[in-house]
Amino acid sequence: MNPFHSRWTLHCAQGVTLAAALVTAPLVAHAQASAEEQAVASVVEKLRVAMVDPDQATLTSLTSPLLSYGHSGGKVDTQASFIGALMDKSSDFVSISLSDQTISISGNAAVVRHTLAGATNDRGTPGNVTIKVLTIWQKDGGQWRLLARQAVRPAGEAESLPPLPPPH
Repeated sequence: MNPFHSRWTLHCAQGVTLAAALVTAPLVAHAQASAEEQAVASVVEKLRVAMVDPDQATLTSLTSPLLSYGHSGGKVDTQASFIGALMDKSSDFVSISLSDQTISISGNAAVVRHTLAGATNDRGTPGNVTIKVLTIWQKDGGQWRLLARQAVRPAGEAESLPPLPPPH
């Protein structure tokens, strides 16, 4: 057997192996990211359902004890006050739909953005809400938990609000 031919064959085989690795590595990474994105999408959906039909144990398991939950009007809830408002119906969602959702993952953190449209019945007063929402999820003990949330009114609505009163 020609030694040159054997080395050439070996180099070709190594080149093919390297090319295959370069082609498949992003696919494997994408599949892993997609699996994590699906896991985050799943907990976002569980939270949506739990906000419409509140269950204290479910809400507690989906949220961090360090939760900072910002409303579009400026109020900020803790985990306890967020769950308490849903349980006592002072914040009562009749329905929630989410659209335009994006999920970005970096290590054990996930950033989720979406538009929330919902029918409400806060303290027995029917209403509707459409807001843009940013949530930060943290993977803790293998489970994604809501760490922070901030809502804002969509760009045309915020500009049409009455001005804030002057500071005291």
